[in-house]
Amino acid sequence: MSATGTRLRRLATAATAAVAVTACGGAILLTPAISSSDRASGHPTVESPRRTISDPTAVVPSRSVQESALIDAKSSNPLDILVVGGGATGCGVALDAATRGLRVGLVERDDFSSGTSSRSTKLIHGGVRYLEKAVFNLDYGQLNLVFHALEERKQVIENAPHLCHALPCMTPCFDWFEVVYYWMGLKMYDLVAGRRLLHLSRYYSAQESIELFPTLAQKGKDKSLRGTVVYYDGQMNDARLNVGLACSAALAGAAVLNHAEVVSFIKEEDTQRVIGARIRDNLSGQEFDTYSKVVVNAAGPFCDSLRKMANKDALPMICPSSGVHIVLPDYYSPEGMGLIVPKTKDGRVVFMLPWLGRTIAGTTDSSTSITPLPEPHEDEIQFILDAICDYLNVKVRRTDVLSAWSGIRPLAVDPNAKSTESISRDHVVSEDYPGLVTITGGKWTTYRSMAEDAVNAAILSGKLSPRNECITSNLHLIGGNGWEPSLFTVLAQQYVRMKKSHGGKVVPGVMDTASAKHLSHAYGTLAERVATIAQNENLGKRLAHGYPYMEAEVAYCARNEYCETAVDFIARRSRLAFLETDAASHALPRIIEILAAEHNWDKSRKKEEMQKAKEFLETFKSSKNAQFHDGKHQ
Repeated sequence: MSATGTRLRRLATAATAAVAVTACGGAILLTPAISSSDRASGHPTVESPRRTISDPTAVVPSRSVQESALIDAKSSNPLDILVVGGGATGCGVALDAATRGLRVGLVERDDFSSGTSSRSTKLIHGGVRYLEKAVFNLDYGQLNLVFHALEERKQVIENAPHLCHALPCMTPCFDWFEVVYYWMGLKMYDLVAGRRLLHLSRYYSAQESIELFPTLAQKGKDKSLRGTVVYYDGQMNDARLNVGLACSAALAGAAVLNHAEVVSFIKEEDTQRVIGARIRDNLSGQEFDTYSKVVVNAAGPFCDSLRKMANKDALPMICPSSGVHIVLPDYYSPEGMGLIVPKTKDGRVVFMLPWLGRTIAGTTDSSTSITPLPEPHEDEIQFILDAICDYLNVKVRRTDVLSAWSGIRPLAVDPNAKSTESISRDHVVSEDYPGLVTITGGKWTTYRSMAEDAVNAAILSGKLSPRNECITSNLHLIGGNGWEPSLFTVLAQQYVRMKKSHGGKVVPGVMDTASAKHLSHAYGTLAERVATIAQNENLGKRLAHGYPYMEAEVAYCARNEYCETAVDFIARRSRLAFLETDAASHALPRIIEILAAEHNWDKSRKKEEMQKAKEFLETFKSSKNAQFHDGKHQ
């Protein structure tokens, strides 16, 4: 596509330096620099959405206002772009298009980030494995993927610093060949990152490694630990980052609507071009038509079902792959240091990463069927436990699994390609039906550039007239502009958590460091809004023992983040369902009580919410809700 040519032209000057990296074998592909037109700084119309998104007093339009905007998009006054799918890519498309001055709508049949985007590895990475394949297979495409992902990695972290950070990852070496091999490979990873480097990788002796990662085994595979190589990638709170994209798009002028499903496409009678969609609000049951010059299909694993809605003979683009992750107690890994084994005894990658006060471990990569609520199989959970067991001096137990989930990776096949070898971790943009642009594949790290490519394709398809070029490469998301790591101290010093006891008495509580840090990282510069609710509305009580989530967050998310159901909160606004299903279950009654007050639910709706939330939690196979009598790790 033309976007690839643009990247190559922009980065031609970097070729000489990079060729040295791959002189031992392998082609090279370069990633885009940020051009002056991309930054578009100083232009008043460009700066307007930037200022609005950065304004700590700005409030997103209500859900009813957003729905009205979609209903008002008639054939005589259509949207420029209607996005279908509220994952990372879809919300990224909405934000990109809105900040270019286009009229944008977005619908998501469930909640923002309810699918693959909330079930990721939580890493923002270039792909060490892809670099290895690029060098040894002389694979130009794989190197392109790494180069581009490393460029985007730094931008994602810079655009949402409160939700993303650099994470050191330790690679254990049990012979001296592994030490040299991984050290050289990860130094190459540093070099390919170039100016987007997070921190330099380095070697640690066996003794130093044990001090940094106390639970690391000193013997493995009948060999002694020779040391480790530590390198850096990024880590994120994926669902909150996705919700931040949706809210940023709303502040930029996009009409975003969750729990709204496309039931059919509207086509022009003579040309059969897609010119809109029939949409059902899944909360009210109301149906309405929304017209648009172009529809962007960003439905992730479900994009083929939308394509078949437009053309029943459409060839599949998706080769779905299942990735299972488990969450373990914090003592499995130290805070601030991950463990990644690039190649286990059966050739797979396994990792353990600290995440939100717990340890996330994974992953699997196996073919699967496409379903809205994928569930991990017990043998997949046991595989992960078995794999990490070889590298730890801790007894690994199935009873320690606090939560386990499966996500579907939408690996893309170009429908215009002549062979199935086109299956890739890269993304594909295709308009195989007039008026319907599909964007799929790729990964979380590259969501921004995927969105840029999709909007560029939509502009060509609909002959649209954007106000300016793409500016998302240098655009803080909501809560990110002006955020500093020390913000939590302001919360701790200036706010108290007013808590209402069971007897109705209001008791003041300290805004402890854990609560203040949590609010700062989850909401960025908007954290004071949540702290104000906790203090002024007596909603400072914690929702679950051992977790910093508090009642005020439920009210805040209902008012400001389109949190419409109990599952929206336990899975995407907070991460309780992913961290510990039992804690989420215990918090549900109070969460539903607060949401009921915010949304005026009756007893029937509250009962329905409880039932749906319990059913949702059953799909997370923790030790509390799974049978594992025949497993190795009890």
